[in-house]
Amino acid sequence: MSFTLRFPQREVPKWAALYDSNEDAAPLAVAPVAKARGHLTETEFLRLAKWKTTRTQRLCAANAPSFVKAVTATALSTPDERFRIEVLTLLSGVQWPTASVVLHFCASDPYPILDFRALWSLSCPRPPPTYKFDFWWDYCLATRYLARQIDVSMRVLDRALWQYAKTHQPAGA
Repeated sequence: MSFTLRFPQREVPKWAALYDSNEDAAPLAVAPVAKARGHLTETEFLRLAKWKTTRTQRLCAANAPSFVKAVTATALSTPDERFRIEVLTLLSGVQWPTASVVLHFCASDPYPILDFRALWSLSCPRPPPTYKFDFWWDYCLATRYLARQIDVSMRVLDRALWQYAKTHQPAGA
């Protein structure tokens, strides 16, 4: 899959600045502590999952605290990229988009958030019906390259991609 930005690269800071940064309060409160510790607690995990989607909260709450700790510690410590993202989907209520949020905020390497809006801003009209590692990894590499080329953090790039699509993406696209 080829990912192409729908707007000029020089506009990334502009679109990122239009994103309501208050929306990031919950994950930014959790991320530094969890990153330093090397795993999420149950409460931190639930805050991140809720930030991504409220629809899965009951499923996410069904995970035992020890399981949350073990799974997130594994994801944040393994050098294997495929295992890193896929192990997170062992958690009840976690699919690829929520797993990507954990990596985006808590991993030491930069990871994009898997979101239909961000994908649309990168000329992916519809997300695949089922996410697979090859698609995820292509998306990671493309966004890492783009962030380096523009000299912005992955968080800034993610905000810009999301905000641009929120403003320009046609309904149902």
